[in-house]
Amino acid sequence: MATPVTARFGKFRVLLGSGSGPIVYAAPCGFTSKSLTLGKSLSEVSIPDCDEEDAPIVLGRDVESITSSISGEGVLAAAAVSTWLDAYESTESVPVKIEIEFSTGTVTWTGNMHIESLELGAEQGGRVTLSVSMQSDGALVRTDTF
Repeated sequence: MATPVTARFGKFRVLLGSGSGPIVYAAPCGFTSKSLTLGKSLSEVSIPDCDEEDAPIVLGRDVESITSSISGEGVLAAAAVSTWLDAYESTESVPVKIEIEFSTGTVTWTGNMHIESLELGAEQGGRVTLSVSMQSDGALVRTDTF
């Protein structure tokens, strides 16, 4: 059995871009978990069997829309506070880049996202934490370097 090529946590990067001039991307510090969700809204249509009318109807599905979202949580790093708050307070979506780097190449998505929610929290004896949810504003464009 061949061992699969995988990527470690630090090779999955969520980067926010500057909003003016050439976009400069940087990963705000503090995430201890992060995820990218790619989704589709589908419509269903019933497709009968024209040769056998008593056969079960088959469902066909068509894509109505696509969406993507990012979620992450971790500690609230002082160096990242302004980045997250500025992105949240903006009424415009912010440039985002997501990278997953493998030893064999990198897959990258770029596009714009709105900061849907920021949740700051803390528990007695612990650190201040951050939970972020971002929603796409238009399509994410994927590029691969495999």
